[in-house]
Amino acid sequence: METLNFLIDFILHVDQHLANFVAAYGVWVYALLFAIVFVETGLVVMPFLPGDSLLFVVGALCGVGAMNLPLAIAVLLVAAILGDQCNYTIGRYFGPKVFQWEQSRFFNRKAFDAAHEFYERHGGITIVIARFMPFIRTFAPFVAGVAEMTRSKFTAFNILGAVIWVVGLCLLGYAFGNIPLVKQHMSKVIWALIIIPGLIAIVGGWRAQRRATVQASGV
Repeated sequence: METLNFLIDFILHVDQHLANFVAAYGVWVYALLFAIVFVETGLVVMPFLPGDSLLFVVGALCGVGAMNLPLAIAVLLVAAILGDQCNYTIGRYFGPKVFQWEQSRFFNRKAFDAAHEFYERHGGITIVIARFMPFIRTFAPFVAGVAEMTRSKFTAFNILGAVIWVVGLCLLGYAFGNIPLVKQHMSKVIWALIIIPGLIAIVGGWRAQRRATVQASGV
C-alpha cells in the first residue's frame, strides 16, 4: 500500500519529485527517465506510469537549466522507441502461442484476421496517435505485434510517433512550463495531461464501437 501511495503521489506531483531527484542525484535523473519511459511503453503490465506529464515537466526543468534539453530528448527518444519495439516483440512472440489452437476459447480467427487487416491498413496512424493517449500507448504496440503488423512498418511509425511525442511535449514544457501562471497551477496542468487524452481515447473508442454496432445491425 505504501508503494501504491508513493506511485500515485509521484504521478500527481512528478514536477516536485523530479526536481528533488535532480537536486539529490544530478545526472542519474537521465537513467531514471529512461527507465520510466521504457517500462511504461515497453511492458504491457505497466500502463499507469507518467508519460505526457513527465515529458512536459522535463522540458520545464530544462528551461530553468536543471537539465540538459538535447540530452534529455535523446534519452527519452531512445527509451520510447526501444520500449515500443520491446512491447511489439512481446506481442509478436506470445500472440501466436496463445492463439495456436483455433478452437480454443482464447482464439477467434475472424477477430484476429480483422485486427491484422486493420493494423496493416491503419496501424501506422494508430501507433502515432496512441503515443498521446495514456494506457493506449502501452497496449497499441503489443496489439500490433499480436496482429502481426509488419515490423518494418511498425518501426517506421514507432520512430515517427516517438519523435513527435517526445520532442513536442518537451519543447512545450521548455517554452511554457516556467510561465508563472503555469508553474502556479502545475498540478492542474498535470491532471489535464492525464485526463484530457484519456477522455479523447474513451470517446473515440465509444464512437468506433457505436459505428461498428450500427453497421452490424444494417441500420
